[in-house]
Amino acid sequence: MRQAAYDRIEDLLNEGVLKPGQVVSQRELVEKTGATLGAVRETIPRLEAEGLLQTLPKRGLMVPSLDIAFVRDAYQLRAMIEMSAVPHALKFLQAEEIDAWIAAHQEARTSLDCAADPDLSSRLQRLDWAMHARLVGMMGNALIDNVYRVTAIKIRMAVQSRIRVTPSNALRVIGEHLAFLEAMRDGRETDAIAALKKHIDNSLTLALGGSL
Repeated sequence: MRQAAYDRIEDLLNEGVLKPGQVVSQRELVEKTGATLGAVRETIPRLEAEGLLQTLPKRGLMVPSLDIAFVRDAYQLRAMIEMSAVPHALKFLQAEEIDAWIAAHQEARTSLDCAADPDLSSRLQRLDWAMHARLVGMMGNALIDNVYRVTAIKIRMAVQSRIRVTPSNALRVIGEHLAFLEAMRDGRETDAIAALKKHIDNSLTLALGGSL
């Protein structure tokens, strides 16, 4: 139950339901997660240790505010981890999984061209998060996995509205993903790393309020 409560709070942070600077009580978290009060209480030390929540005496729990300097640092860390993961992914990731990712992006692009799909952006967002985490997971390092996961949550907390997949930017995101996925499929490591770096750099530009 504790892990389920943690996972649900993580979802609330990822989805922007809990926003930086927001103060919530433990009972509000119970209502939002559907978990028991005991389970929520048991997750708080872990969330605090990871810097995802802060306890305010007699007030509740606050979602921490994250500044521009943090965003820059977090993206640098993200780039280092993901680019280092590419050689491992090329070695250990099954070709069928890469092919499935490519097919999913191609189908999404076709859907964008043909008709409006209200759920497409949400599906692409979930695929985006899962795919990047899966690449990092190919390194087989639990410590790196956890650092990457927490850093990714904090990035989404800080700049959620600027980097989400939306109908207006979905085509660009699909194109950037296909650039490094197709290079990985073909075994072109240098091209895959370069395309992934461009994708992350573009996301950082948007996160800092710039435009492409």
